[in-house]
Amino acid sequence: MIDEKFDAIVVGAGMAGNAAALTMAKNGMKVLQLERGEYSGSKNVQGAILYADMLEKLIPDFREDAPLERNLVEQRFWMMDDHSHTGLHYRSDDFNEERPNRYTIIRAQFDKWFSQKVREAGATVLCETTVTELVRDTSGGVVGVRTDRRDGEIHADVVVLAEGVNGLLGARAGLRERPNPAHVALAVKEMHFLPRETIEARFNLKGDEGAVIEAAGTITRGMTGMAFVYTNKECISLGIGCLIADFESAAETPYGLLERFKRHTSVAPLIEGSEVKEYSAHLIPEGGYKAIPQLYGKGWVVVGDAAQFNNAIHREGSNLAMTSGRIAAEAILKLRSQKRPMTAENLALYRRMLNESFVMKDLKKYKDMPALMHTQSQNFFLTYPQLFSKAMQGFLRIDGTPKVEKEKLALKSFVTARSRRGLFSDAFRFVRAWR
Repeated sequence: MIDEKFDAIVVGAGMAGNAAALTMAKNGMKVLQLERGEYSGSKNVQGAILYADMLEKLIPDFREDAPLERNLVEQRFWMMDDHSHTGLHYRSDDFNEERPNRYTIIRAQFDKWFSQKVREAGATVLCETTVTELVRDTSGGVVGVRTDRRDGEIHADVVVLAEGVNGLLGARAGLRERPNPAHVALAVKEMHFLPRETIEARFNLKGDEGAVIEAAGTITRGMTGMAFVYTNKECISLGIGCLIADFESAAETPYGLLERFKRHTSVAPLIEGSEVKEYSAHLIPEGGYKAIPQLYGKGWVVVGDAAQFNNAIHREGSNLAMTSGRIAAEAILKLRSQKRPMTAENLALYRRMLNESFVMKDLKKYKDMPALMHTQSQNFFLTYPQLFSKAMQGFLRIDGTPKVEKEKLALKSFVTARSRRGLFSDAFRFVRAWR
């Protein structure tokens, strides 16, 4: 057993865990961070999007040495059927204002850098250490953790659970239930390496500019999910993900979906001639506001993916993770400054602070959207993409057919597929869930 007692123990060294550990250590707390991987980010081989505003609140000068790939100047949204896509494309020279707002990153590199900042702030970081259970006192409060190290029981005033979407530690301790398969997506990714100049030519980029494509439609075979393409300096991150509950009920495999997406006529030219060097799978929380578990108790708080903090509508995860980690640390620091114990009643401050942040406000805004997307997945991810593609082709094909006839045929195809009542119902439910 490590004899010394810590002010706080952080379990996990992802975005949320690093944000929490950094904030507490910078403010003089004695912090121990435990990570089961060889190093922070060793389990993350995928590319991702970084939101600068949230990191800037933690490390104002991060742009000086952070391993950033490309700053995003262009966003594309695709609605796809099996042979085409209908797209929305946004690009602007002043999108990034004075400094870029979003970057692509390689998590294995970025998390390692982030962890070094935690160490420099004074935290003790132990990698290759698995927390096997929480240590409880006679009243049931959490007073530390037990690890797989020899004599590995360590005590602290508070434990920050940043263990990821599975939440195995919290579930074993009875602090939360295991995530519902309808609230978690399984995403698979590949890293396609190409010369830098080839990537820039294919995506119309220059220098460190980057672009993102996010796509939905028949590519997920009627399941709730999305696909994506991110540009890095010398590789392209490409992947697709769907709800685990849908994979369980459909005769589909994640890798099968990815292969079809790669072969799609809109995607294949972008990665032609590339070399695939990395393949990974990752669980993503998708349940939204209604899936958020208990966030605090006597001696513990939950942050990041373990708290289901992911905005699936806007594809935001890392910013919610960093913000929740920072807010948890700030709540703990405030209690310490007031010499108040880490009771459940006092740690409720964390939830109140979250409620005032964009994290809860955004998740609450879209609280009904995850259930709608799941229950209506066949319509939103299969029927409508096919109908829109057919309508667009009819609109653009010049074949001597009067335009009024084309409009009637397009409308008839929608009514035949969904009925007038179904169309109205779908639109009403979507608008209500969006608001």
